Amino acid sequence: MRRKIISALLVTGAMVIPAAGYGQSQDKPNAAPKASVGEKIDDAVITTKIKAEMAKDKAVSATNIKVETDKGVVQLSGIAKSRAEADKAAVIARSVKGVASVKNDIVVQTN
Repeated sequence: MRRKIISALLVTGAMVIPAAGYGQSQDKPNAAPKASVGEKIDDAVITTKIKAEMAKDKAVSATNIKVETDKGVVQLSGIAKSRAEADKAAVIARSVKGVASVKNDIVVQTN
């Protein structure tokens, strides 16, 4: 089961790479500088590694937590069942090589 999850995450990451710059416009004078292809690939690899590590960890629900990476800055969002789960997701993200910083915007679900 874990192999299927990890394989699905890796395939998803591979599909993100070509689409990373899709829809960005060159004709906006105030637009932020575009990331290089290498940066986009690095970001996609970081995101995929984080999701794979979350999928392996029983304390974190990889399906409820969204991971986005931009120039090494990781943003976590989504819903966690507890503060411990949200904190563990941040620890996992920080442990991945290439991560410059982590913004933990995970919302803890209250009943």
